Amino acid sequence: MNINWQLRQLRLKIVYYGPAMSGKTTNIEQIHKRIDPNNRSNLVSLKTNEDRTLFFDFMQFELGKICGMAPCIQLYTVPGQEYYKASRKLVLRGADGVVFVADSSAARINDNLESWLDMGTALTEMNQPIGKIPLVVQYNKRDLADAVSVQSMHQSLGVGQFPEFEAVAFNGEGVFNTLKSIINDVIFQVQKELQ
Repeated sequence: MNINWQLRQLRLKIVYYGPAMSGKTTNIEQIHKRIDPNNRSNLVSLKTNEDRTLFFDFMQFELGKICGMAPCIQLYTVPGQEYYKASRKLVLRGADGVVFVADSSAARINDNLESWLDMGTALTEMNQPIGKIPLVVQYNKRDLADAVSVQSMHQSLGVGQFPEFEAVAFNGEGVFNTLKSIINDVIFQVQKELQ
């Protein structure tokens, strides 16, 4: 959380985390498409030639007032590829909330688990262990023929009691339910800290 007391502005950082090609960027693209251009920034994406996220995707948008301040929500994605581990940690630093985007394909179960454990390690190193920071889990690509059941994914990740949403980010299904949930959790946490 970053507060500019002079401007009465509150910056909140939400990071979309998950394995490569799980749909993190697609979530941000859907959000960007559907938010009024007067209330959001441009979408900034740093991509490779193969259209993969190189460092991060970023956009921000504004909400109504909270505790007398104008919140500015900043959305980031991390690159999922293994060799960008250091970049993921940099993007995750200072996050007020995290959306973990899991790929529902049976072939990606191990990738999801590796990414979940990587995220947990990074958060712990930053003194924000899982359970201390607002976190929402999104099971994306529910339309796939080989989609694993949500219960199986929940168990394989050891997700615990976090809010969970099914999604097909490609067509926007479940994207805003996920976003609303993480924003509500982050704002609830901020209100506790500001009181």
